[in-house]
Amino acid sequence: MKNKIVIAIDGHSSCGKSTVAKDLAKALSIAYIDTGAMYRAVTLFALRKGLISDGKVDEKTLIENLPQLEITFDFNAQLKRNETFLNGENVESEIRNLAVSNSVSIISAIGAVRRQLVEWQRLMGDKISVVMDGRDIGTVVFPNADLKIFMTASDEVRAQRRFDELTAKGQKVDFEEILNNVRERDRIDSTRAESPLRKADDALLLDNSQMTMQEQFDWIMDKLRQRNLI
Repeated sequence: MKNKIVIAIDGHSSCGKSTVAKDLAKALSIAYIDTGAMYRAVTLFALRKGLISDGKVDEKTLIENLPQLEITFDFNAQLKRNETFLNGENVESEIRNLAVSNSVSIISAIGAVRRQLVEWQRLMGDKISVVMDGRDIGTVVFPNADLKIFMTASDEVRAQRRFDELTAKGQKVDFEEILNNVRERDRIDSTRAESPLRKADDALLLDNSQMTMQEQFDWIMDKLRQRNLI
């Protein structure tokens, strides 16, 4: 394998980006950077400091405090998962709670927060081999990534996957409502002012509407071999 590689995976919601990114990182023995977890860690910090109230953020104080934050990742071999650390504290479980989930969108919409996290993400990729997924990895974070993948699937397929996932957890959900949500998230992601979702000109398009997770994994591994990256 090349001494240091950067794999950028972008795409629409409910495409399975994180799953395939984690599988790649494990197979290649490189770091997986969970950009969503980074925004959740900042959100947890803001909640702990009382900077979020009634759906509004004290942006000035949060931005002033960003330099104090250090977000890192480590692989827990026993639990077989990546874990997120905030200033040395393992916060993997806490960042997944409902309070964080309810507030992370307003934190991630703050331009100064996005710019700071992009800087941190770039620093991680400058030091070690990484696979990173998100909305703006190949366009903003790593425009010179060794391999860029843009994942998508039809609206209906993504909505069905989400429907099946929630139903399996015992939740009663409406397919049309989920479908509308998928389309609205696409609209918001693609039209926001700060780092909108778009396919990088040199990204490879992976439409996984009719593909299994294994087929997606094999497809990306083939692309890595074709480029002599592994």
